[in-house]
Amino acid sequence: MKREDDFQTRRKHLADLTEEQLEERFWKLAEEIVDPLVDLAYKNTSPSIERSVLMRMGFSSIECSAIVDGAIERGLLGKGAGHLVYRLAKEKDMPIREAGLKLAEGEMWEDVVAIFKGGAN
Repeated sequence: MKREDDFQTRRKHLADLTEEQLEERFWKLAEEIVDPLVDLAYKNTSPSIERSVLMRMGFSSIECSAIVDGAIERGLLGKGAGHLVYRLAKEKDMPIREAGLKLAEGEMWEDVVAIFKGGAN
């Protein structure tokens, strides 16, 4: 079975466009395709993404899991686990590593809840 060549028919609406207009159209269409993906990534996260962020902050896999589990239990995962650790450290004037370890040990979660659910995001 041979496919019929319909390129000339399909390109009629583009035939009169300049190179600049074609490039502009390309980028406009590319944005339309990518925008929903960017929006989805911006508004959503997952435990594995949050563990990955924490690992890049220097925490071990076990520490990351404990912090992420604590964030899930308190409905704070959407704030970002790394953000929770950072804000706690900033608010309590302590090193980031120490703040994360406290959270991994189950401590200071009431402070994190107060920071984020108290309206100061």
